[in-house]
Amino acid sequence: MTRRVAVTGLGVVDPFEGLGSAAESGEAAEAAGKSSTLRFFNRVAAGESAVRLYTTEDIPRAISVPAVRCAGFSAEARMGRALAGMMERFAQLGFASARDAWADAGLDLPDCSPDPAAAGVAWGTALGGLMAFERGYRDFWQHGRERVSPMSVVLGMNNAAAAHISIQLGLGNSSLTYSVACASAASAIGEAFRQIRDGRAEVMVAGGSDATLAYAVVRAWEALKVLAPGDEASAPGACRPFHPDRAGLVLGEGAAALVLEDWDHAVRRGATIYAELAGYGSNADHSHLVRPSEAGQVLALQAAMSDAELQPADVGYINAHGTATREGDPIEVAALRSVFGQHAEALPVSATKAAHGHMMGATGAVEALLTVLALHTDVLPPTAHLDTVDPACEGVRHIRGQALCGTGARAALSNSFAFGGSNAVLAFKAVQRR
Repeated sequence: MTRRVAVTGLGVVDPFEGLGSAAESGEAAEAAGKSSTLRFFNRVAAGESAVRLYTTEDIPRAISVPAVRCAGFSAEARMGRALAGMMERFAQLGFASARDAWADAGLDLPDCSPDPAAAGVAWGTALGGLMAFERGYRDFWQHGRERVSPMSVVLGMNNAAAAHISIQLGLGNSSLTYSVACASAASAIGEAFRQIRDGRAEVMVAGGSDATLAYAVVRAWEALKVLAPGDEASAPGACRPFHPDRAGLVLGEGAAALVLEDWDHAVRRGATIYAELAGYGSNADHSHLVRPSEAGQVLALQAAMSDAELQPADVGYINAHGTATREGDPIEVAALRSVFGQHAEALPVSATKAAHGHMMGATGAVEALLTVLALHTDVLPPTAHLDTVDPACEGVRHIRGQALCGTGARAALSNSFAFGGSNAVLAFKAVQRR
């Protein structure tokens, strides 16, 4: 029997934490007693940006680019020195978000802990523990050392985040890691959804994490000429999806996790259900390594909607992939117009990367979390800085300036379209309002 899948827990490492803003004092008072995920959502919904100028003094050349950092995150404060020392930054970020989601779902309570054999983890990362290996290369070639840390292998392995989540939370079902560039986290969530729907698990912790600001990574993206430029003053507005003046993506680091649960299991224990994960579409463009394909995106969108038994008129919000690249944004809008036809002009669409940057393998989880909260709160966040829409990106209802409130959206899609041609679309349905 096919089972319904509930979203019962949310966790995020908040890039706004410790980041000053004009609205911070009022926002902190308004959000007193609310979860960190909701505070994060409120700031994205307010059109704020976590992008700042990131500068290093690295040899042979310093880096100075707009980026998003989780500057307020302290792994030692969150998990203790011993455990933090066993993890590279991407795993620290991932474990912190997963543990928060687990607690948010109430599964850390003795009477609610699931059978370990029925609970698993599915995690996404594009880069994994790359920083551990970068330090090793520096030790060899820059510092002239003859050996690297014996911890390098376990710090650098891509499945480190999933392994720590599994061990620390006692998840004895599958422990899976997905690495498909910036579709990694969305793919992990979608495959976890299938695990539960098909009866192979009752509970899955699913999400993604990446620490993208390794020196070599930033320089590689810089060489590809797709990073948005900016200085200290302009950096917060550097990521401008769908804007005529968009100039490229902004790298970020972060993590987000969703607890997915068999619907009946969640109802029996009285869990809060944020939304229903009702569909998942995944495919490959099989056409080009880096150029997005409208046809591939159309198929992924249609597959997710079919899986969720949704018609175009049922969808009330799209969290777009929207990376702010010259080529990618118009192709995604064209795919939406193709799928939604006459409904496209009224379809609310936003790209929240303008606020939180592109976290690579983590982004799909962060955007899925924001999509869930958009349905749960009935507040659809805007694309920050979108005062003018590029004519090539017209044809949908771009959410500009202010969030849309009280639309009563019944369903929403979260898009992740990656280098390598991997496309993943998640379809959520609203179940109860805040």
